[in-house]
Amino acid sequence: MILTGKAWKFGDNISTDHITPGRFYHLRSNLEELKKHLFDDIAPGFHEKVKQGDIIVGGANFGLGSSREHAPVIIKMAGIDAVVAHSFARIFYRNAINVGLAAIICNTDDIAEGDILEIRVDEGQLLNITRGGEKRFPPLPPIMRNILNEGGLDQYIMKHGGFQI
Repeated sequence: MILTGKAWKFGDNISTDHITPGRFYHLRSNLEELKKHLFDDIAPGFHEKVKQGDIIVGGANFGLGSSREHAPVIIKMAGIDAVVAHSFARIFYRNAINVGLAAIICNTDDIAEGDILEIRVDEGQLLNITRGGEKRFPPLPPIMRNILNEGGLDQYIMKHGGFQI
C-alpha cells in the first residue's frame, strides 16, 4: 500500500476533543454533519481545505482522551488516508486501524505543513517528496496491513469471515 498526499501538521497531545469538539457530540449519529467540525477549535475551516488522500502529521500522543471512535471515523470520512505521529494514544491507534485509517509511528519533526509525503506502508518507508529525504518506521504487522487494505475491520470480516493471520 502506497499513500501519497499533502501534510497537515499538528502538534503534541492532540486529543479527541481537538479532533471532534465535545460540544458537537450530539451530532454523533450524523457523521456527515460532524465531519464539518473536524479540528474546528485548532484549525477552523479545516474540513473545507482538506483533500482526498491528504495526511495528518502529529507529534507525541496523538488522539489522547476519550475512546470516542468518531474521531478516526470522521478523519477518514474527510478523505485523510493516514495519520503520521511520534506516538498515539493506544485506543485511538486501534480505532484508526479498525476504520481503515493508517496510523504510522514515525519521527515527524522535520515535516512541514504542505509537504507532499509518500508513505510505503508495507515497506515501512516515508518519503518527503517536497524536501527530499526518507524516514523508516516499523512496518505494521500483516494483519493490520490486511485490515487497512480491505478498508477497515468491518470490511475485512465481511470478506474473510474472521481473522486470517
